[in-house]
Amino acid sequence: MSLRFNAIHGLSSKSDVLVDGAAKITAIFNSNVFTLKTAREFLSDEAYKSLQSSIKAGHKIDRAVANQIATGIRAWAEAKGVSHFTHWFQPLTGTTAEKHDSFFTLKGDGTPIEQFEGDALVQQEPDASSFPSGGLRATFEARGYTAWDPSSPPFIMEIGQGKTLCIPTIFVSYTGESLDYKAPLLKALDALNKAAVDVCNYFDKNVSRVTATLGWEQEYFVIDEAMFNARPDLVMTGRTVYGHTSAKNQQLEDHYFGSIPERIYTYMRDFETESYKLGIPLRTRHNEVAPAQFECAPIFEEVSVAVDHNSLLMDVMDRVARRHNLRVLLHEKPFAGINGSGKHNNWSMATDTGVNLLAPGKTPKTNLMFLTFFVNTIKAVHDYADILRASIASAPNDHRLGANEAPPAIISVFIGQYLSKVLQDVKERVSDKMDETDESMLKIDIHKSIPELLMDNTDRNRTSPFAFTGNKFEFRAVGSTANCANPMTVLNTIMADTLKQFKKEVDALIEKGEKKEIAIMHVIRQYIVASEKVLFEGDGYSEAWAKEAEKRGLPNVKTTPLALDAMVTEKAKKLFESNNIYSHSELEARHEIELEKYIKKVQIESRIMGELATSHVLPTAIRYQNLLANNIRGLKEAGLSDAAFANQKQILEKISEHINKTSDLVEKMIEARKVCNNMESTRTKAIAYQSQVKDAFFDDIRYHVDKLELLVDDREWYLPKYREMLFLR
Repeated sequence: MSLRFNAIHGLSSKSDVLVDGAAKITAIFNSNVFTLKTAREFLSDEAYKSLQSSIKAGHKIDRAVANQIATGIRAWAEAKGVSHFTHWFQPLTGTTAEKHDSFFTLKGDGTPIEQFEGDALVQQEPDASSFPSGGLRATFEARGYTAWDPSSPPFIMEIGQGKTLCIPTIFVSYTGESLDYKAPLLKALDALNKAAVDVCNYFDKNVSRVTATLGWEQEYFVIDEAMFNARPDLVMTGRTVYGHTSAKNQQLEDHYFGSIPERIYTYMRDFETESYKLGIPLRTRHNEVAPAQFECAPIFEEVSVAVDHNSLLMDVMDRVARRHNLRVLLHEKPFAGINGSGKHNNWSMATDTGVNLLAPGKTPKTNLMFLTFFVNTIKAVHDYADILRASIASAPNDHRLGANEAPPAIISVFIGQYLSKVLQDVKERVSDKMDETDESMLKIDIHKSIPELLMDNTDRNRTSPFAFTGNKFEFRAVGSTANCANPMTVLNTIMADTLKQFKKEVDALIEKGEKKEIAIMHVIRQYIVASEKVLFEGDGYSEAWAKEAEKRGLPNVKTTPLALDAMVTEKAKKLFESNNIYSHSELEARHEIELEKYIKKVQIESRIMGELATSHVLPTAIRYQNLLANNIRGLKEAGLSDAAFANQKQILEKISEHINKTSDLVEKMIEARKVCNNMESTRTKAIAYQSQVKDAFFDDIRYHVDKLELLVDDREWYLPKYREMLFLR
C-alpha cells in the first residue's frame, strides 16, 4: 500500500492529544517569562532599577549590575527546572537560531558549580560564517556577536521534558555590521521615536517618547502529518508543486468563520497554552477562507516585542503540530487554486502620555495632531513605495501577491470615503498664501465622522495593500512566512524620515513668521497634494487599476528579483544611512542575501518538480498507459471493431501526450537551470531563475502533471490529492 493510502487509512485511528484547558489564561500568562514583576522578586533594588531603565528608556546596563541581573535570572530559571541557556536571535535565514550552553562549569580545583555571569548574559560569540552575510564576512572571518536586547524579556522554552532559558539578542559581525533582522529594527524604532517626539511637541510638550505598535494576523494551513510526509514537495518546499484542484474548494464560501474541526481545535488550544506561558497575548482564532486554512491574532504590542513573539509563535505552532500528528503550513501558497496565506501587519504609534497618534480626536488640536501623523504616513508610503514593496518581496510571496486573493504588487493606500473627504477639504480650504482668516480651517470636525467611519468599516477593501482601519494602518501585503521585522524596519524608517522633513518645513515657515498651526496646515496641504496619487479606493485586483496605476506613475514590480533592486538605489542608501539604520555595505549585503534566498528557493522547487515527475508521476502514468494499451490490444485480438475501444484509445492518446510533454519540459527545465547556474552575477542569476526556469516551465509542467492526475487510475496515484489533504482530518 502506498504512503498516500496508508495516510488515508490511518486517519480513522487517530486520537486527540489530551490538552489541559482547566487553567484560566490569566493564571498561566507570562509564567515562563522574566517580566519586570518577576524581576522585582529576584533582583536587588539597584539591579531592578537598572533593568527597568534599560527597558523603558534604552539606557545601557553597567557590567557590574549585569552580574546581579544574571544571577537573579538564573535563580528564577533554576527554580523552574532549567539547566541550560541560549542567546536566541533572528539571523537572515528567516528562522530563529540558538546554541545551548549549560549553567554547569568547573572551578579551578575541579569543584562543579552552577554559574551564569553577566558576560554570558550580555554577549556571546557564535560562529557567523555559516549564516548569510552577503559577503560582509569571509568564511575564515567567522566571529560574530550576539548581544542582549533588554527590550524583550528572557523566557523559558519547554521542549518535551527539557527547559531552556532564552535570552533575546541581536546578532552582529565582528566589525559591527548587523547580521539579523532585530538590530536594524531597534535602530528604526529609535529613529521614529526621536522624529515623532519632535513633531508631537508641537501639540503637547509632555510627550517624551513615542513607540510603534504592531498587531500581526498569522494565517496558516493545517494538514495531517502522514499526508504531509507522503508529499515530498511539501516536505522540501512547504508547497505543493503539483496537484489538481478538488471538485470542492472554497467556492461555497462555507469555511470562513465556520465551525472549527475538533482535531484542529484541540491543536489550537495546545499551542495557545504554550504561547500564553511565553507571554504571547493571543486573542483571536478562526477558520480562514480556504479549506484547512486558519488564523490567529494577538493583542497589540510594541513592535520589537511583537516581532519576537511572532517568530516565537511560528516555532511553537510547528512543534505543537507534530505533537498532534499534524503539520502546520506557513508557506504563502501551499495549494494552487485556493487562497494563500498572509500576515497582515497592523501598525500604529502611541505616546507615553497615552495617545494613539492615528486615532482621530475630539478637538481641533487633537484632530490636527491626528491629521499630521495620518498625512505623513501617506506621504511616507507614496515617497518610498518601491522600498516598502521590496521589504515584502520573496519567492513564496510572489505566488500570492496580485493573485486575486491578496493585494497587488502595486503599493497604494486606502483611507475610506470619510477621510478622503477630509483630505479634499483641507486641500481646497488651504490657500497658497496664508493669513489669519485661514485659522477657520483648523475647525474641521473629523471626530464627527468617526461613528460613521466605524460603522462603515474601512477594512472592507481587502484588495488594498496598505489600508487605514480606524485607528491604525494595516500593511496587508506581508507574507505568512515573513519575519515582521523587515517590513517594520522599512515602515518605521520611512515614517521617521518623513516626519523629520515635515518638522524641517514647518520650522522654516514658523521662522518666517507664520503661526505654528497655520504652518502645520500649510505643510499638510502640500503633502496631500504631493502624495494623493497613491490613494486608491477601488478594486486593487482589477486590470483597470493596473492601467490607472501606470498612468499615475506608481511602480508595479511583480517579481522579487526586480523588486529587490529598490534596496540598493541611491534613494534607499540615503534614506537608511541618514537615519543610521543600514550602511551602504549592509544594504548591498542584504540585497545579495535576498537574491540568493530567491535563487535557492526556486532551485529547490525546480529540483523537486523534476524528481517527482521522473520518479513518481511518469512511472505511474506509464504503468497505466501500458494497462490501456494491453486492454486495446486484447479487444482487437478479440475481433471487436475500433468503435468498441475508441474511448480507451482517446484516453491513451491524452495520457501519452501528457507523458511526452512532461518528460520533455522537465529535461528542458534542467538544462535551463544549468545555464542559470553558470551566471556570475547574483542578480542576473536570480532574474534568469525567475524568467527562464520558474516562469518558463513551472506552470506548463504542472498543467500536464495535473492532467495526468485526472486521467490515471486513482488507485495508482501515489501523491495525496487536494481533496484528501484539505478535507480529511
